[in-house]
Amino acid sequence: MKRLALFVVAAVFAFTTMAIAAEKPAAAPAAAPAAVAEPAKADVKKEEKKAVKKVKKAKAKKAEKKAEEAAPAAK
Repeated sequence: MKRLALFVVAAVFAFTTMAIAAEKPAAAPAAAPAAVAEPAKADVKKEEKKAVKKVKKAKAKKAEKKAEEAAPAAK
């Protein structure tokens, strides 16, 4: 009987903590969705610019290596 009572108390505790934990995050994002959207757009643009720069640098390095390989062969 003690085990059953302990199990019931543990189950109630687990369910209430899950319910409380599920309610808090849902309420927080709804408070300021507009403030979060603006920085996210700016971050995406910055990420795209960084990616383009990386691609350009990689292409420049490949071209430079090809030029270096061709120069010793011409000598």
